[in-house]
Amino acid sequence: MGSGPLSGVKIIEFAGIGPGPFCAMLLNDMGADVIRIDRKGGRGGSKFDIASRGRRSVALDLKKPKAVEACLKLIESADILQEGFRPGVMERLGLGPDVCLKRNPKLVYGRMTGWGQTGPLAKAAGHDINYISLTGALHAIGRPGEKPVPPLNLVGDFGGGALYLAMGVLAALHEAQRSGKGQVVDAAMTDGASSLMAMFYGFTASGMWKEPHGTNMLDGGAHFYDTYETKDGKWVSLGSIEPQFYAILREKAGLSEDIWDAQMDQSKWPEMKEKISKVMKTKTRDEWCEIMEGTDICFAPVLSITEAKDHPHNKARETIVEIDGVAQPNVAPRFSRTESKIQGPVPEVGAHTQEALADWGFSGGDIDALKKAEAI
Repeated sequence: MGSGPLSGVKIIEFAGIGPGPFCAMLLNDMGADVIRIDRKGGRGGSKFDIASRGRRSVALDLKKPKAVEACLKLIESADILQEGFRPGVMERLGLGPDVCLKRNPKLVYGRMTGWGQTGPLAKAAGHDINYISLTGALHAIGRPGEKPVPPLNLVGDFGGGALYLAMGVLAALHEAQRSGKGQVVDAAMTDGASSLMAMFYGFTASGMWKEPHGTNMLDGGAHFYDTYETKDGKWVSLGSIEPQFYAILREKAGLSEDIWDAQMDQSKWPEMKEKISKVMKTKTRDEWCEIMEGTDICFAPVLSITEAKDHPHNKARETIVEIDGVAQPNVAPRFSRTESKIQGPVPEVGAHTQEALADWGFSGGDIDALKKAEAI
C-alpha cells in the first residue's frame, strides 16, 4: 500500500488505453492501492508505458465465470471501480453497475467514455480529435485562414476525460463515506472538454471572442501573446497581457515606436505581429532567455520534450524524473504532509495476480480454484 493522501483507498481499474490508465496513474501516485485487471495472456509491461506505472496487475480471463466472480469478490472490498469501455460492455461481462452495487452498496463506479453513457453517439467509436470537435474546442485552435490544429490529445482524453473522472470518483467517494451509498460517475470527454471551454463560451456570448481562430487574444491573434522564432530557428513564448507586463516587454525588446502604445487595438495586431517577429529573430533563444526569463514579461523558451527535463526550474522542482532510463513526469499535485510518490515501475501483465488477490482477502483455496478453472 502506497503513501500519499489516498493511502488506504482501494481501486479496481479495468485495463484500457490512454486516459483510463492515466487516471489510475494519478490516483496511484497519490497512494491509492490500485489493482489493474488485465486480460489473461495479454501483452504489456513496457517501461515506456508511463501511464501504467506503480500499480499491481491481476490477469484474469473474464470469459470464465470464475474470473467474473473473482472480480465481484474484489469489488466487495473496493472503494472505487473505473472502466473505460463502450456503454454495455461491462454489463455483458456481468460486471455492470447494478450487479456491482448490489455486492458493494458503497462502491463508486467510474465510467469514462468519449461521448458519455447516453445520447445518440454514445455507442459510436471516436477519438480525442472527434470529441473536442463537438465542443467548440478544436474549432478555436489554429492560425488565421488555416485548418484547426489538434492540441495533441490533451484536451479530450486527458483533460476532459481522465482528470474529470479522477475528480468525479473522488467527489463521489467523499459523499459515499458520509451517506454510505455509492453511485455511478459518468465522465464523458465531450462533457469535460466543454467544461474546460467555460471561459471561452462566456467570451463568445459577451462578444469578446471572434469565431475565426487565430484572431483573438489567447489564440495567437495578439502580438503580445504568441510564440516567435528566434535567430537560431528555435522558439520563445510571450504572454504580456497586463499593461505593466507589456511595458517591460517593450523595454526589453526595444519597442519604442508609437504604434506599440495601442496594445489592445486589434486592427493593428497583424502589423505589430509582423514587426515583433522581426525583432525576435535578431537574437538566439538563449540570448532572449538572458534578457527576459525570470522577469514579469511572462516569457518562457519553447522547449522540446527532451529539453524540458534539463531546464533549471524543472530540475530544481524535480518536475521530470528518470526511472529505468525513461524520463517521465513526477507526481502532481504536491502535498505538504501526505507526500505522493511514484509507487513503482510499470507491471508485467499478471505479475501480481496471486499476491494482490491474497492481499485483498482471497484464501489459498480461492486462488487454487481460480487456477483450476484457468481463470488466472
